[in-house]
Amino acid sequence: MNSKCFCTGWSLAAGLAASVLALPSFAAALTLDEALRLAENNAPSLAAQDAKIQAASSAAIPAGELPDPKLLAGVQNYPIGGPDRWSVNDDFMTMQMIGLRQEMPNGDKRKARIEVANAAVGVPVTLGDVATIQLGPEMRRGISELDGEGETVGGVVILRSGKNARETIAAVKSKLDELKSSLPAGVEIITTYDRSKLIDRAVENLTHKLLEEFIVVALVCGIFLWHLRSSLVAIISLPVGVLIAFIVMRYQGINANIMSLGGIAIAIGAMVDAAVVMIENAHKKIEAWHAANPGENLKGERHWHVMTESAAEVGPALFFCLLIITLSFIPVFTLEAQEGRLFGPLAFTKTYAMAAAAGLSVTLVPVLMGYWIRGRIPGEQQNPLNRWLIRIYQPALDAVLRRPKVTLLVALMVFVSALWPMSRLGGEFLPPLDEGDLLYMPSALPGLSAQKAAQLLQQTDRLIKTVPEVEHVFGKAGRAETATDPAPLEMFETTIQFKPHEQWRPGMTQEKLVEELDRVVRVPGLTNIWIPPIRNRIDMLATGIKSPIGVKVAGTNLTEIDAVTQAVERVAKSVPGVSSALAERLTGGRYLDVDIDRKAAARYGMNIADVQSIVAGAIGGENVGETIEGLARFPINVRYPREWRDSPVALEQLPIYTSSGGQITLGTVAKIRITDGPPMLKSENARPSGWVYIDVRDRDIASVVADLRRAVNEQVKLQPGMSLSYSGQFEFLERANARLKLVVPATLLIIFVLLYLTFSRFDEALLIMATLPFALTGGAWFLYFLGFNLSVATGVGFIALAGVSAEFGVIMLLYLKNAWVECEDLGDSSERGLVAAIREGAVQRVRPKAMTVAVIIAGLLPILLGSGTGSEVMSRIAAPMVGGMVSAPLLSLFVIPAAYRLMRRRNIPIKPAVLEGKFV
Repeated sequence: MNSKCFCTGWSLAAGLAASVLALPSFAAALTLDEALRLAENNAPSLAAQDAKIQAASSAAIPAGELPDPKLLAGVQNYPIGGPDRWSVNDDFMTMQMIGLRQEMPNGDKRKARIEVANAAVGVPVTLGDVATIQLGPEMRRGISELDGEGETVGGVVILRSGKNARETIAAVKSKLDELKSSLPAGVEIITTYDRSKLIDRAVENLTHKLLEEFIVVALVCGIFLWHLRSSLVAIISLPVGVLIAFIVMRYQGINANIMSLGGIAIAIGAMVDAAVVMIENAHKKIEAWHAANPGENLKGERHWHVMTESAAEVGPALFFCLLIITLSFIPVFTLEAQEGRLFGPLAFTKTYAMAAAAGLSVTLVPVLMGYWIRGRIPGEQQNPLNRWLIRIYQPALDAVLRRPKVTLLVALMVFVSALWPMSRLGGEFLPPLDEGDLLYMPSALPGLSAQKAAQLLQQTDRLIKTVPEVEHVFGKAGRAETATDPAPLEMFETTIQFKPHEQWRPGMTQEKLVEELDRVVRVPGLTNIWIPPIRNRIDMLATGIKSPIGVKVAGTNLTEIDAVTQAVERVAKSVPGVSSALAERLTGGRYLDVDIDRKAAARYGMNIADVQSIVAGAIGGENVGETIEGLARFPINVRYPREWRDSPVALEQLPIYTSSGGQITLGTVAKIRITDGPPMLKSENARPSGWVYIDVRDRDIASVVADLRRAVNEQVKLQPGMSLSYSGQFEFLERANARLKLVVPATLLIIFVLLYLTFSRFDEALLIMATLPFALTGGAWFLYFLGFNLSVATGVGFIALAGVSAEFGVIMLLYLKNAWVECEDLGDSSERGLVAAIREGAVQRVRPKAMTVAVIIAGLLPILLGSGTGSEVMSRIAAPMVGGMVSAPLLSLFVIPAAYRLMRRRNIPIKPAVLEGKFV
């Protein structure tokens, strides 16, 4: 910075002089109450209009800009009226202030001294005779610092609920650019946190992923179909479907962000499945027609008849497949609170994209097939890739059909094997998202003075700035003047802005930076917590916990709660994976207790309210008016001078006049002592509570909480009436898991109903449902190999995988069923005919099944292998789907044919059938 904007707050304090009881002989003695009434009833004109201090109560313009030459800028220990809780130790009774002080009264102040106020006795007394009028500082509640160079003035722009962050930030930047020309010389505006950069990076990253998916899916379609116009029919449904999804998003008010674009990204591969299967079926029908009508051309009505027949054969089942994939996301829609707001846009956009694909598959795609799939179509055997697939698949299928029971047993063992990696997968709410910036939120013990807080804040900022990748460090201690963030001075929030990744040291990552920062910033008395800014705000708004794990202890006795929280802190520090733990101290505050003696007060004709009013006015002071300094307004406060308030002994000597005219001291009617108490009180569900903040590194949250629970149950004893709960991100994870346990079974029931409507047979629908768990095996093993934890994101991936797996099963069962129906129509209902029909339906349709698998994998690989903003979450969603694309196709290619043979064989008369020269 070129200069620092020093900030302070001012109030015009009229402090009652110590000689208030020794007035001139012609003036009647004034009590404190009478002096207050004098100031309130005839407030003097104290507006220093010539000064025109252009400042809020937390900031002031440089002294050189002030027209009054008697105003000087200085740095000193300036006496103030003590802390909120009347603590009288040295740290609280003085405070380091940077700002303005008036050396001599200006014209308006001199005018105030000669204004006359009439006392109750009618004797004229000037305010200057009974009080000292001077500028005084406001109570210091917050400190801001930049780059370890010194204090500065900071501001935060708060986005209104429901507004577009990107548009709002752009408008704020435009307004700041306009303000630059009006700034005083040497004053500079520096942006220390800009969320629009994260938004732009995320949108740009996912936009590139979508384009990559389009290209890869197009190449896969071209390689398998070996026909350009046929490939275009499948490809054209992608941009049209995505466009429809964007239109619905626009009217629903869903913004383009990580989740909304991610929903479309994971749907790209499945969107072309119906078109691929329908086009491949049309190729089969055209090839069969040419085989039945050699030498003839397929044109006119005959061509459209073949296209209609091929579309009608598979269209209804494909429509139901896409509908199943769409409905499989119902559990995501039911997520609540934070997880619902995060994944809601993803669920909506994926649903819109799949619904558009379902509609296009029965409307646009058949029409385009009729126009573009014409002429000689390359046969399946002419494609070398298809020949290679058939050559591998056919002998494997024959082996499966020889021993279908063994095949099912092997499949069951594979499914059981998934229990091993699942038991070793950790758990977390969401994977850490690289937001680009970082928030440092250390916790300090209560009772920190403003001077010490400023020193610690500058010290930590300087240490953080030594890391080469750091561009700016903006630290804040305490809170702003408004009451929107009631943070104490011991609460630090430091926003760390990093340089672009191109300027980082080779091999440096966000995780390594956090580790290095944690090594560099080691300050006694501070417990480090490093967390992304957006995640921190969401967590604190939802639970109040600023760390990944929080423990809340509730009870009735603050001393017992404090003892339990400190015991939990000690236990947590011994749990593997816990990098730091700190319990909020419920003791450490210093209080000045004025215990009023009712009987003693009554003897002098006073009640408790009378004494309390005197104590409040004398010590805390009362605002009797305000002065206008340019555009700023400052309160006029009247109270006793410092020498009457700096110790319990002096306070006991405060004079009090009784209603009978007698004079006593405060110590006569009250006992004054300093006591300890809680620096801040917290309650939840109407019960006092204490919190423990726990940070985790190099281990998943679920495992840490499981070990922590076990250790706490063994080592910490709760008193009757006390309760203990775990909060933070772990609370979100538990809530989401509980919700999914209720909704997933209901969704499976809906899918079963749709399957029954598709096949009109209970056993066939049950076959598809029974195979779904086998499809999830590949996803579980793939997560284990990648080292990913189970989270809400991976849960969404498994839900999507279940829908795609159901689609594979439906397509395979549809081909097997059609082949068996054709075989029965030809009069062959034997087991030999059943086996031949299964082979025909499976082997001769290997191309569409391989294409559906290939396009889904091709669509997901750019997301899984990509990097950049948003990739952390999207890769967790894609990982189960990519892994499941191994087990799900094997399931449909081998297990379903084996199960179908066993299921249909029950209705066939028992006869020896021969397959490949062997009895079965």
